[in-house]
Amino acid sequence: MIDELRALAVFAKAVETGSFRAAARTLALSPSVVSHHVSQLENKLGTALLYRSTRKLSMTQDGQALYSHAQAMLQAAESGLNALAGRAAEPSGSLSLTLPAFFARSPLTDQLAAFSRMYPKVELALDFSDEKRDLIRDGIDLAIRIGELPDSALKSRRLFDMPRLTVAAPSLLAEREAPRVPMELANWPWLGIRMRPNRKTLSLDPDEAQTFAFQPRLTVNSIDAACRLAIAGCGLATPPAFLVQEDIAAGRLATVLPEWQVEALGVYAVWPANAARESLTLRLVEHLAGENGRAGRPSQNR
Repeated sequence: MIDELRALAVFAKAVETGSFRAAARTLALSPSVVSHHVSQLENKLGTALLYRSTRKLSMTQDGQALYSHAQAMLQAAESGLNALAGRAAEPSGSLSLTLPAFFARSPLTDQLAAFSRMYPKVELALDFSDEKRDLIRDGIDLAIRIGELPDSALKSRRLFDMPRLTVAAPSLLAEREAPRVPMELANWPWLGIRMRPNRKTLSLDPDEAQTFAFQPRLTVNSIDAACRLAIAGCGLATPPAFLVQEDIAAGRLATVLPEWQVEALGVYAVWPANAARESLTLRLVEHLAGENGRAGRPSQNR
C-alpha cells in the first residue's frame, strides 16, 4: 500500500506540473524514476492514465478519475500536517500576484476574491497585465501563466486547462467560402497575439489533428483587444471560450469549424523556488488548485 500511495503522489505531481521532467525537478527525482512510478501504477490498475508525447502529458478518462482521488488524498494529508504543525493562527501579511489582464473577467478573479474574504488580514496586490513580469526582479510572489512553461528555477503547479474557440465576425465569414478543414484557414486573415506563436492546432478527435502556420494581419499584446478587433471583422482569433460566449450569443461573433477543437492551454501557478511551505504563496496556490479541482476540468468554461 505504501508503494501505491507513493506512486499516486508522483502521478499527481506529474499532472500538476505537466511533464515528467518538471515533476522530477519538483520532487528531487530523476525523470526515469517518475516514469517508473507512473508505469507501475498503470500496470497495477491495468489501464493507461496518461498520454505521453515529447512535449506534454494529457490524462485519459481513467487518469482524470484517479487524479481527483489523488488530489483529495494529498489535500487531506496536507491538512493533517498543517494542523499538527500548529498553523491554526490567522494568516496575515502581504502577497503580490501577476496574471493576464483578461482574467479580470474570469471565474479566477472570483476565486481570488474568495481568498481575500477568507483571510481578511492578508493584503493582496493584483497586477492584471498581458506583459510577462519577472518574478525575481520585480519581487512578485506568484504568477498565473498560460501555455508551455520554459525550464527555470521557478516552481509551478497546473491549475486547469483553458478551452478556446475559433471565432470570426459574421461579416468576415460572409466574404469567403465556408472552410471544410482547418488547413483552409491558413490563408485567411488572422489576429496575432504577441505572446503566442503564429501557429494553430485544431483537433477533430484524439486521432485527427491539423496544424498550420499563419501570417497575422494585426498583432496585439492584449487578448481583449484581439476580441474587439475580431468583432470588427479584422480577422480570425482563438480566444478563451469564456471571453466570447456573450458575443457569440449576441451574434457579434460566430464560431468557425465548431466541430474542430482548438488546442486548450494549460494555466499554471508559478512562484519562486524558495517560498516556504507554510507561506501565503503556497496557501493561495492550494486555494486556487482546490477551487478549480472542485469545479471540474476545465473550470473556466462557465
